[in-house]
Order: sequence, then structure tokens, then C-alpha cells
Amino acid sequence: MKPLNQTVLALLLGATFQVQAAGTLPLPAEMPKQGPEKTSPAPQILQRTLANGLEVWVLPRQGLPRVDFVLALRGAGYGADPVSQPGGAKLLARLLSEGTTQRDAKAIAEAAQGMGGSVAAAAGHDGLTISANALASHAPDMGQLLAEVALQPAFADNEVALTKNNAMQGLRAARRQPGVRADLALDAAIYGDHPYGRTQATEASIQALTPAWLRTAHAERFRPDRALLVITGRIHPAAALKLAQQHFGQWKAEGAALPELSAAPTEAQPQRILLESPGSVQATLRLGRPGQAASAEDQMALRLASTLMGGSSSSRLRLNLRESKAYTYDVSVAASSYRLGGAVRGGADVRNAVAGPAIEELIREFRRLGEEPVDAEEMALNQRLIAGRYLLTNQLQAALAQTLSANWLRGLAPEFLSQYVPKIQQVTPEQVQAIGKKYFKPEDQTWVVVGDKAQIGEQLKAFGEFKTP
Repeated sequence: MKPLNQTVLALLLGATFQVQAAGTLPLPAEMPKQGPEKTSPAPQILQRTLANGLEVWVLPRQGLPRVDFVLALRGAGYGADPVSQPGGAKLLARLLSEGTTQRDAKAIAEAAQGMGGSVAAAAGHDGLTISANALASHAPDMGQLLAEVALQPAFADNEVALTKNNAMQGLRAARRQPGVRADLALDAAIYGDHPYGRTQATEASIQALTPAWLRTAHAERFRPDRALLVITGRIHPAAALKLAQQHFGQWKAEGAALPELSAAPTEAQPQRILLESPGSVQATLRLGRPGQAASAEDQMALRLASTLMGGSSSSRLRLNLRESKAYTYDVSVAASSYRLGGAVRGGADVRNAVAGPAIEELIREFRRLGEEPVDAEEMALNQRLIAGRYLLTNQLQAALAQTLSANWLRGLAPEFLSQYVPKIQQVTPEQVQAIGKKYFKPEDQTWVVVGDKAQIGEQLKAFGEFKTP
């Protein structure tokens, strides 16, 4: 079959194009104008609390014949891991779908697939979530499977042993990644002894993991009075509430609840850390400091500032270090905000020869954010970017359930879903500049560099004494 030429293709698509002699299509004289700003409508959430304390949020939606579930457990994540068991929450989450008292891992996977869906769990700083989805006709059955996975894990000896082996292999691979090494060191500097800094398992904690510890941790962390069940999709509210009551209504807490965490640090002594990587041809640069909780009043200004600095392809650091200087392929800045604190981080991987100049540019851009007001065009560009990302992401039903549960874990009300875009649009240049002075001041940043000291050591001396652990 001969390939279609442009004229035939245009006719098939129902459009008329003027094809130039060279075979190219003419470009429009100007780009389409920006459309009016939009926002998410206030979510119509049916909220109920069962007798055992479990919160249930139901969001019926028309669309695909599918129902999504998220069970969120507050206080069950990294924050609950003791000093002796860092990363325990991640391994606990991984094992939930690896077998219950009624089914093994294969049977769980086959049951979920037979419903046209899946079940998965993940741990975070403020809690643990179990997500599930199924065709609408199988929603009751998936509700039963979700409850079984969440409340009746077996933690069988063979599955625990396999998970430990896989975790050990993953840890050894991660240790060879300079970015992972830098991030772990930066977390330790930012959070100190706070549990938010203990997200990565160690060889000792993996070896010490036992089915008995997992069962105890599960009993302590899985409590209906610290849980939220989100159900969204093509399901009637009454049916969703009946499902929640039937499968989760008899769930009871065992023993006393774990104590609430204290707030994470808001300040930290800046450090200069060099992690040796002999023979490396590039240097991994990271900088950061403590941030703020998700519920802080100037949270939206911080989100806008971090995006403007290094959260998009048109961010200041990307245009500087990548597009202008060609120091790196990528550079980023992110503000992480949790229920009790957060962090502001940035960094890039650069060639050894430009490690010093790259640090200079990072410092210059961080300082500029607090010294110069952002112009109107740059503000509008980043506000539209953040709003657009948020709106597009939450058009997806599964993402909507995840966003609501994540907001709840971080202490945000369900109404925040529709407030997000207006709040971003209301941020002023003066607020961004104030955030720059507060969180991007170069003197307050901890620096972590992974690289070959013989290649980059002299360059680092201009920025203070870098100590090697």
C-alpha cells in the first residue's frame, strides 16, 4: 500500500489544508490566544462516619463503568517507623497484597484481574494507602477484596523472605546511584532525628524484619478511627455506603493508638557534605532546607515559587543551567509539604569541569528570588501551568481519589480540591518574593555533593568547607 500524501490525509481528517510546493504545511501567523481560566467545581462528596470511626467519602461520577477505591491510614507510614526499623512502612505496604489469611498473592492478582481491576498499596510520610479499582459491576466484590487485603494480611514466612531479598537487592542497587546517596544525606540534614527523614530501609532493618514485627505494626497502624475510605465512580451513594458498612463496619481497633508525631523542624543548621565517588565524570549537586506543613498559610506561594524556580521546562534554573549554560541535562527544585512539615530541595547533575560555576548559578538564582519581584508575565505563565496540571490530573477518576486521600492525610479538607486553583491564582509577586527570602536564602541551604574529590575538590573550596562523612 502506498503512503497517503498530505492532501489525501487532510481530506480524510475532514480538514482543508493549503499544501505548499515543498510539501510542508503553512504555520499560523500567531499562536491561539490563552483561553479563560477555569477551576474544579466544588466536589459533591457524601461524607459519613461509621460507628467504628472510619470516614467514608463517596463521589459518584458518570463516565467509564469503573469504580475506584482508596483506603488511607493516617499515621501508618514512614512517620510510624521506629529508629530501629526505618523503611518498615514501605515493606509493610509491599506485603499487603502478597497474601491474606484466605488467598495467596497469585489468587489475589487473579481475583482483581477477573474484576477488570487491580489492588496496590504504598507508604508515604503521613500514612499508607491501599488503592483498588474494578468494573462497576464488580464494585461489591472489589470492596470485599480490598477489605481482605487491608485487614487480613498473612505475612507468610516465604513472602516475607522473598520481600526481604528483593529489598536487599534494591538497596544495593540504590547505593550505587549518586542521586539516591545525595537525597538520603540531604534528608538527614534537613530532618535530623525526625521520622520524616527515615524513608529508606537499611541492611540492618531489612534483616531484622519478621512476620511477628509486621503483624504488630499492622495492628498498631491499621485503625478505623484513623482511616478514610474514598469511593468514586459509577456507583450510587447508597450502594457505596452499604458496601463500606458491609466490608469495613466490623473493623475494630486493637490496643492503644500510636502517639501523634511532633512537628518536623522548621530550621536546620546548614551543612556542607561531600560524598566520595572516585572516578565519577560528573558531580551530583543537591541543596535544601526545612520547609513547611501543607496547611501553612503561605503554602500556595511556596508551591508557585518552587515551580517558577525549577518545576517546569521553562523554569529559571532550567533556562539558565541547561538552555543558556549547557551545564546539565536537567535541574529541578521542589517543595515537599506533609502534615507536620516539609522541605525545599533543588539540584542537578553536572560535568566535573563546571561543578563550581553550576553552584554559583544555583546560589545566584536562589538569591534573586528573594531580592527581585517576579514580573507579571512570568507569574501568569507559572500560575496557568500549575492550574492546568492540577485540573488535567484530577480529570482522571483514580487521580481524583488519590488527591482527596492525600489531602486528607496532610490535614487538608475535601474542599481544598476546588480551592487549589483559585488560591494559586491569588498569589502575588510580593508573596513569592517573601517566600524567596524565607526559604531560598542561599546561606540557609545545606549542600550535598557526590563526586570525585580529586576532580572537584578545589572548586568546592569557594563555597565553604565540605566534610566527608
